[in-house]
Amino acid sequence: MAASLQGIVKVLCRLTPSIFHPLRQYQSCSYRLPARTCLGLSAFAPPCRSLCKAARYKDRPWDYLESEEYVERYGTNPVWTGYRRNHKGGIPPQKTRKTCIRGPKTCGNPCPICRDPNIIVHHQNVKLLQQFIHPQTGILYDPTRTGVCMKQHKKLTQAVVAAQDHGLLPFKIPYMEFSEDYSNTHDAVGSTPPPPSFTSGDTWYKWYSEITPDQNELAKVKKIYKAYLK
Repeated sequence: MAASLQGIVKVLCRLTPSIFHPLRQYQSCSYRLPARTCLGLSAFAPPCRSLCKAARYKDRPWDYLESEEYVERYGTNPVWTGYRRNHKGGIPPQKTRKTCIRGPKTCGNPCPICRDPNIIVHHQNVKLLQQFIHPQTGILYDPTRTGVCMKQHKKLTQAVVAAQDHGLLPFKIPYMEFSEDYSNTHDAVGSTPPPPSFTSGDTWYKWYSEITPDQNELAKVKKIYKAYLK
């Protein structure tokens, strides 16, 4: 009996290192993971540096355009300078893609805005909006020139309109001269002329009475509508 107990104890002693060694490794990994992961992510998520940087400019996205990181990456050029979309064949498509990010999946060559998580379209981000506006006409560049997807182009359009409403971006108003009584000569907004006084037999347009129709054509029309003429 004593010999059997000694054999069981020896077997347990041999098995304990193989059982507790993986547990010790798991505990050490769990203690090390939070130091390498981003703030706000789970302990088992892989480290993501881009999300950490994007969190700094989330509340104030216009600060990114003045940072050293932006200058090192883009310099003084717009964010869409030198961008070329991957496409099949030698002729580029007539329209850009609808969106670059669909759920957790991102396309292989995202547009200039979707590829950089620090670039956020906002109506107060005036420096970013000015990069997509023509300096002479004040109209947004076509997405086929800048390469942005249709989703980001729609956001840019809404942000430009909001910035103009808030007075952050200028916009042109058509110049119009007014007279002393603040009425112009355009018929659409000017004063309506009084109706002309007609007598029996007069036409509304003076030039209409000067037209003489062709007698042959007039005879054909009268023959066709003879039953309806009195």
